Amino acid sequence: MIRLKKIYVIRHCKAEGQSSESPLTAIGIRQAIELSAFFDNVKVEQIISSPYKRAIQTIQPLAERLKLEIEINSQLKERVLSTEPLEDWLQKLSETFDNHDLKFEGGESSDEAANRIIGVVESIFKSKFENTIIVTHGNLMSLLLNHYTKQFAFDEWANLSNPEIYLLNSDSSGVIFERIRNELTE
Repeated sequence: MIRLKKIYVIRHCKAEGQSSESPLTAIGIRQAIELSAFFDNVKVEQIISSPYKRAIQTIQPLAERLKLEIEINSQLKERVLSTEPLEDWLQKLSETFDNHDLKFEGGESSDEAANRIIGVVESIFKSKFENTIIVTHGNLMSLLLNHYTKQFAFDEWANLSNPEIYLLNSDSSGVIFERIRNELTE
């Protein structure tokens, strides 16, 4: 019997900013607590998070409740679009969804960033765990989902919320995903 493997991919809760040290807002902290309750009926076996503070804080209440260690994985950190300020960064980001090799000064192409999270996901699917949570960032999550269907592109990224949850299922026939719309405190 082939067992279904599930990965819950979570975009972090509402945060105060974009730096790696930006914490969750007061609303984000409430969302993290609600997120913990959302997983009451899921036998979570493994939690992997981006090293960014907002990602760790997003999953901390659940990890503490389940007494699971949060595995920090730098491959889940947010994509660097450019190390130089880009006045028209939104337009530039949009262009990277159309051209996956496009790179800006000091940044990663869509393919480079996607390969980081795809590698994490593939290793989880090969692991012994049936239910894993990974916590990451909107752009990286979008690139992962775009890997499974090219229909997930810039507009879908723009419509992601904080937090956002997608469930990836893997079995012998491949990987499918679905959005799990979890209405948390705004």
